[in-house]
Amino acid sequence: MIVTVTIDGKYLEVPSSYTILQAARENGIHIPTLCDDPRLEPYGGCRLCLVQIKGMPKAVTACTTPVSEGMEVVTTSPEIEGIRRTIVELLLSDHPNDCMVCEKAGDCTLQELAYFYNLRDNRFWGARRQYTSRDGNPFIERDMEKCVLCGKCVRVCNEVQGVGAIEIGYRGFDAKVCPPFEKDLDCEFCGQCVSVCPTGALIGKQSLGKGRQKNIRQVNTVCPYCGCGCNITLHVSRNEIIRVTSPEDSLNEGWLCVKGRFGFRFVNSSERLTKPLIKRNGTFEETTWEAALDYAAGRLREIKRAHGPDAIGGLSSARCTNEENYLFQKFLRAAVGTNNVDHCARY
Repeated sequence: MIVTVTIDGKYLEVPSSYTILQAARENGIHIPTLCDDPRLEPYGGCRLCLVQIKGMPKAVTACTTPVSEGMEVVTTSPEIEGIRRTIVELLLSDHPNDCMVCEKAGDCTLQELAYFYNLRDNRFWGARRQYTSRDGNPFIERDMEKCVLCGKCVRVCNEVQGVGAIEIGYRGFDAKVCPPFEKDLDCEFCGQCVSVCPTGALIGKQSLGKGRQKNIRQVNTVCPYCGCGCNITLHVSRNEIIRVTSPEDSLNEGWLCVKGRFGFRFVNSSERLTKPLIKRNGTFEETTWEAALDYAAGRLREIKRAHGPDAIGGLSSARCTNEENYLFQKFLRAAVGTNNVDHCARY
């Protein structure tokens, strides 16, 4: 069902299932948020998306309020911007002032909000949450002093992964995101929480100190680990991959597994083979691709001639694309003449 709403004077026709935030985003109207992600259920935690609706006495959160026929919405006014500015100030009053060395500088939503509202000084001073210990897990740096309790990491862990490895514990000023009993994080380490965190509270440990946004080259490619074909973006600095992300508009919607997100060190490994090898007299010798392919083709012909095509078998790889695996089985069946072909994911 389609309804007609007015947002900042623009008449819009949108599905009745939309929230105000969805309707605004789809029509190029900016409403700031910290806790919202289109891939997650509405949360309404940060309160930055407050808007005014004609006929209602108080502002409401755009991310949790559904549209209705004839609704008139104002997304920005001196009153609303004053509320948003105060919310950002309150968040900054309990936030480390270390943007100069923060890994997320230049890609931090809170930093952008502070820039937008020109917050050079803070009116609010008081106690700050301070945590001396760091999580000893191998993949994710958890700096809870930078956490704004947006809940996105907890929600993605529950809603997308279905793992529930973390939760918001305690209450009030002592509230914090933590694993059960505040032990070190012990989960699948998919890194979905890292990908949705709007601040520097969650960072991949392998990326620490390797580079932020300046002089970082981004290379779009496909994850090499399985046949799912997840889209990934390699962030490259000084000819080294420093982190992996995934675009939200990809077939995998920006979600990755632990291998896709953190398993990239092999690219720069000194143990990687750089030339083909042929074993002669029990020892591998470097050779050219032409020589290696000629040698392999010659041996296949010899075996087929001496023992028949069914003396040859082929084992395919889950790391190859569907097209590559198709060509491999076609080669064995049509060129070699055998149906002895299997796949490493099945045997």
